[in-house]
Amino acid sequence: MHRFLAVRPSGDGGRLRLFCFHHAGAGALAFAGWQPRVGRDVDVLPIRLPGREALLKEPRITDAEQLVHELQQDLGPLLDSSVPHAFYGHSLGALVAYRLTQHRLRAGLPPSRMLLVGACAAPQAPLDLLDARDPAELTDEELMVAFSDTQSLPEPLRRRPGRLTRVLTTLRSDLLLARSLRSAPADALPCSLRAFAGRDDSMVSTAQVRAWRHCTSAGFRLDSVPGTHFFVRGRELPQRIGEVLRSLAPSAPPVPTG
Repeated sequence: MHRFLAVRPSGDGGRLRLFCFHHAGAGALAFAGWQPRVGRDVDVLPIRLPGREALLKEPRITDAEQLVHELQQDLGPLLDSSVPHAFYGHSLGALVAYRLTQHRLRAGLPPSRMLLVGACAAPQAPLDLLDARDPAELTDEELMVAFSDTQSLPEPLRRRPGRLTRVLTTLRSDLLLARSLRSAPADALPCSLRAFAGRDDSMVSTAQVRAWRHCTSAGFRLDSVPGTHFFVRGRELPQRIGEVLRSLAPSAPPVPTG
C-alpha cells in the first residue's frame, strides 16, 4: 500500500501533509533534509516515481494518464482523508502535481489546500528541448549537452559510465513523461498557487515560471529564491514553504475568559 511514498505518514491527524514530487532523473532523495526545515507541524511526504530507488525494478512511466491514474489509486485514501494536504512539485514534479490535481477535480474530488511549484515553466508554455525533438531520439551525448550545467550531471557522475548511462536512461524517460504531461490543455485550478523561481536558473526563466498565474483562479504569488535550477537542495525553499503552509492554518479560537 502507498508504494509511491518514500516515508510513512505520521500518526498526527492534525498535521498538514505536504506531498513532494521530484524533478526529472531524480527520486525522493531530492527532498532529503526537508522535514526539519519545513517544520514539525507539516508532514513531509516525498513521492518516488517507478524506475528509481526502492522502485528501481518497476518500469518507468512515460504516459501522463497512466501516471495520474496510478497515483490516485495509490495515494487516494490519504488525499481523501480529513487531514488537509498540499502539493509541492519541482520541475517535472510540478507538472505531475498539477495534472494529479486536475485529474482529481475532474473526478469530483477535492483539490489540495495549495499547489506549490518550483523551477518549472507553466504547462501551457513551450519548451525548446521538448518541442524540437522526441526525447526518445536524443542520444546520450545530446542529453549531456542539454544538461551541461554542473548540478544536472556533476563531473563525478560523468566519470562513472555505467551509472551515467542509467541516469541518462531515466532522464530520457522522464522527458517523455514531461512531454505527455504538457500535451493536455491547462485549466485554472480553484486552489491557490505559489511558484518559486531560482535567481540563477539557466534552464527555466522567471517569466516561464510566472506564467503559472494562468493556472489558478484562487490567487497566485511568485517568489524568487537563491540558487540554480536545483534550488530544491538548498535550505531556503523548504523553510519558505513551511512558512507558507503555516499561514494556511486556521487561527486558533479565542480562549474564554471569566
